[in-house]
Amino acid sequence: MIRFRRLLAGLLLFLGAGAAGAQGVLLDQGEIDAALLHGPWPPPRTGDPSNRVSGIPEAIELGRILFSSPALSSGGRLSCASCHDPDNGFTDGLETARSHVGRLDRNTQGLFNLAGMRWFGWDGRSDSLWAQSLLPIIRSDEMALDVGQIADALQDGPLRERYEGLFGPADSQAPDRNLANVGKALAAYIETITTGKTPFDRFRDALEAGDLEAAAAYPEDAQRGFRIFAGKGKCTFCHVGPLFSNSEFHDAGVPYFVEPTRVDTGRHGGIEALLGSRFTLRGAFSDDPAKTGAWKVERLVRSHDDFGTFRTPSLRELTRTAPYMHNGSLATLRDVVNHYSTIDLERMHTDGEAILEPLDLSERETADLVAFLESLSTR
Repeated sequence: MIRFRRLLAGLLLFLGAGAAGAQGVLLDQGEIDAALLHGPWPPPRTGDPSNRVSGIPEAIELGRILFSSPALSSGGRLSCASCHDPDNGFTDGLETARSHVGRLDRNTQGLFNLAGMRWFGWDGRSDSLWAQSLLPIIRSDEMALDVGQIADALQDGPLRERYEGLFGPADSQAPDRNLANVGKALAAYIETITTGKTPFDRFRDALEAGDLEAAAAYPEDAQRGFRIFAGKGKCTFCHVGPLFSNSEFHDAGVPYFVEPTRVDTGRHGGIEALLGSRFTLRGAFSDDPAKTGAWKVERLVRSHDDFGTFRTPSLRELTRTAPYMHNGSLATLRDVVNHYSTIDLERMHTDGEAILEPLDLSERETADLVAFLESLSTR
């Protein structure tokens, strides 16, 4: 069915090729096919079988309350929203995150459209959204709550009532179970943080429908930018599909030294953390009897090539999630494009990415690619 719709779209556009040129549709058939691969959007909603409260309204509401509650941090100083500010694209707008210990090593990622992803975090140290959601609570350099204090943190009146309605009383003798439940409630809420159609999505949908007039409303500079994105830039090797991410790990030529004597190992350290975690899809806290997805961890093998690689982020809502890259070192989208335009292959810190080479973009090409990237945001 999808193949038929693409063929139909191509036929309609071919028959109207003269009109298309006049109306401002610049893409050829190969580029149209490439654009169609980035949709449809939004994707169908699916639940998480490893999280028994996924999609349950009461869990979503509990997660929303927990997200803004300082009760989950040592000393009541921080909440999830301290770094993932809903009014700031669910980020903090800083180069790297801040906590009670000061400046951390990595940029705070946004929380848009995380449901159904394969790996979570810059280094993929979690294989489920609920497992990733609980990590900041107990990390000593983030919210720093002792896992044994989770039950006490849940004794607040409204929290207690809502928690017990879903999971039963918090058991002080089962701290890991309490923590997993909190992670699952948070994940139920975070799954609802989704985004709607962007200017690119409307362009893509018009192409699929063969609606030349609607497609021509998409700005020509953004169209030229997409041609670079899907062609000369080779961006679709990593930024694929409706989410504009393959959810895998790559060396993008960004320095991995945090300090002169300390490095961020990226995926290499993430695999080590994941293999040692109690909270995985193959573990006792997964609610999926079939352990769907457990194979991801079971087949993991850490190698030198993982050193200094980081998960490919989605490109949706880029205008709301600056600065960019794992260390927040690029302040604007123009900076990101310039990075890839002038990338120094000698600074690649694994064996290098075979597809990366300096793009050597002109000023107009740079502006066009930025215009396309901006069109992947709803505002």
